[in-house]
Amino acid sequence: MKPNNKKLIEFLSRRKFLSTCGSIVAGGTILGVSGVLLHRIFKLPVHNPITPDDAQWNNAGQSNQSNHNSPYQLSSSFKITDRIEGFDVYNDRVIVAASNIVSIYDYKGSLLNTFPVASNIRDVVVDNEMIYLLFPTRIEVYSMEGDLLHDWEACSEESDYCAMAVAPESVFVTDAGNKNICKYTSEGTFVKFIQSPEGFIVPSYSFGITYANGSIFCSNPGRHKVENYTLDGAFVASFGKAGAAEGSFSGCCNPVYLTYNTAGEIITSEKGNPRISCYSPTGAFRSVLLDSKALGGGHAAYDVKIVKDKLVVVGEKTLSIYQYDANLATKTACSTCDVDCPLRKGITI
Repeated sequence: MKPNNKKLIEFLSRRKFLSTCGSIVAGGTILGVSGVLLHRIFKLPVHNPITPDDAQWNNAGQSNQSNHNSPYQLSSSFKITDRIEGFDVYNDRVIVAASNIVSIYDYKGSLLNTFPVASNIRDVVVDNEMIYLLFPTRIEVYSMEGDLLHDWEACSEESDYCAMAVAPESVFVTDAGNKNICKYTSEGTFVKFIQSPEGFIVPSYSFGITYANGSIFCSNPGRHKVENYTLDGAFVASFGKAGAAEGSFSGCCNPVYLTYNTAGEIITSEKGNPRISCYSPTGAFRSVLLDSKALGGGHAAYDVKIVKDKLVVVGEKTLSIYQYDANLATKTACSTCDVDCPLRKGITI
C-alpha cells in the first residue's frame, strides 16, 4: 500500500522539501510520485483548484441560477499575454502581475509602465503609491516606477501565503500553511498571529482578505464564512453558510476573493459556480452582482476590485470592466436597495 503522499507533503517543512526536491525529481519516482507529477504540484500551483465537491455544487448552482438577471453589463475588456497572478486598481490605473512582470495599464488597456519581478505572485495590493507583492514566503514593496523599496521574509518557514490586505501602518497576510493571519507593520516588522475563534479551515488557496473601513474581513473557506476582525486582531463577528443558493457559499471552500465598496458593502467572489455577490458589513445578503454566465463561465473564481462606479474583474488572461445598467437592474434586487451604492452611479449602457 502506497504511503499517503499528500500527508507527506503537508508535513515536510519548506527547508526539508527544498533540500530533497532535487533528488526526488532527479530520481524519477519516489513513494509512487513521479517527477512530472511533483513538477505539477510544486512548480505550477493553482490558486483555487476545483475539487469534486465544487463540481457537484457547480452543477446544482448552474441550475439554480439559470434565470438570474445581472444588473451589470460588460462595458470594456482587454487581454493580457500571460496568466494573471494578481491585480489591483489605483488612481485610474490597473496594476497586473503576470509571469515575472508587473504591468500598469489604464482602463482602455494602454500599457503605461512595466518592470520585472520574481514569479509565483499570490497577491497584489497598491497603497499610497506603493505596490505590495505577496509571494508564498515573502513580501516585496515597489514604487510605481518599479524600484524595490523594501522586502521581508515570512515569519515562519512553514508559511504558505495566500492573500494580503494593507491597512494604515499595517499589512495583513493569510497563511494557508499555518492557518492563521500574520500582521506586520508596513515596514515588515512582525506584530502578531491572528487566530480564528472557530479555527481556520483552508482546503485550498481560497483564503481571501481585505481591509474595509477600519476593519479586516477574511474568508474562512472550509467553514463557508467571512470573518471580521479589528486592526488589533480582535474577532468581531462572522457571516455565511454552505449552500448553492444565492446568499450561500458553495463547494468545499468559498469565498475565494473579498473586496468592498465605499458604502462599506462586502463583495465576495466564489469558485466552482463562479459568482460575485454583495453583502452588508454585518453579513446581510444583498444580491448576486455577476453570475457565471455574465462572468464568462468556467470553474475558477474571478478576482474583483471596485473603483468608483466600476466592477473590475479578471479571469485567467482577461481584464473586464462592468457597469450598472439601470434597465437591467429593474429585474433585480439592486434597483430597490436603499444603500447609497457607488456602483449604481454608473451609466446605462
